[in-house]
Amino acid sequence: MAGEYDDAASAAAISGFPPAGGTFHRCRPVDEILHLLAILAPIFALIGIGAVLRRVGWLTPEADSSLLRLGVNILFPCLIFQSVMGNAALRDPRNLVWPPLLGFASMAVGWLAAWWTGRALGLERGGGLRSFAYSTGFYNYSYVPIFIIGALYGPGTLGVLFVFTTGNEFAAWTVGVLLLAGGTFRDNWRKALNPPVFALVGAVALNCFHLEVPAIIQRTVTSLGGAAVPLGLLLIGAFLEEHLRNPRALIGPRVAIGSVALRLGVLPLVFLAAAKWLPLSPELRQVMIVQAAMPAGVFPIVLVKHYGGQPLTAAQVVVSTTLVSIPVIPLWMKFGAWWVGL
Repeated sequence: MAGEYDDAASAAAISGFPPAGGTFHRCRPVDEILHLLAILAPIFALIGIGAVLRRVGWLTPEADSSLLRLGVNILFPCLIFQSVMGNAALRDPRNLVWPPLLGFASMAVGWLAAWWTGRALGLERGGGLRSFAYSTGFYNYSYVPIFIIGALYGPGTLGVLFVFTTGNEFAAWTVGVLLLAGGTFRDNWRKALNPPVFALVGAVALNCFHLEVPAIIQRTVTSLGGAAVPLGLLLIGAFLEEHLRNPRALIGPRVAIGSVALRLGVLPLVFLAAAKWLPLSPELRQVMIVQAAMPAGVFPIVLVKHYGGQPLTAAQVVVSTTLVSIPVIPLWMKFGAWWVGL
């Protein structure tokens, strides 16, 4: 069987990054915040490197689709498989039922709230309303949380995170696509059946039955999975660089204020309320605390463009929430850990 992991260093190794050191939530508040900022620094550094690589032409737009397919179909499933195998936390039924339900609900609630917020801001269909709602409700539930959880918490929490993201994925390719482009549930639900989901289901089944995996397969999967997060962050930077070429266009006061107030002000309270009052495992509470602090995800820029929306509106949401999140993430996580009681 894949080896059991029992510390944050091992969990960080799964995600491809070393821990920042220290013990979070057990030292002075200032030290905790500095510790988390040290963890976040490489994330934004990799995003910045991706933007530079796009600017100098080393990471070309022509390579985006092939690298995305590599990440989604090979590297990310390997990361999931390695994180789930040997994970005792995923033998707890609570960690197999509640995470996908909350992942789906968190996206749906975010889109509903963002739709009404956009209406209140005066946005209309054809004028950026759908792009605003989709981008603001679609938070960064994957790459950045993998990095943070891998460095702060044990492997049990990292495995629960991947179960949580199955709900996010299902929501993104069903309700989200319906919001953004129309169509029917029947047309879009199959898109949620993808290699990461298959890898998760297979790994959970093997893990629950304590089945062994040959060492050579385990080492190969670990090597491939370690590249998933760095590649994803580099691509995020490359996607953003196109919109950073015209900084003035990214200044949209209504969109920026509305998305930041909702994504980083109101919705975190919903996440933390669920973490505090629902009958969740400690690992899932940790996942909810991290997810509560996340800015808007970058992938909606691609989807909005694909479905004929307004990519500039999506870029305004992403850039504004990402910039504000740098100092805000540690504050929300500190408050969330205190309020939830972890």
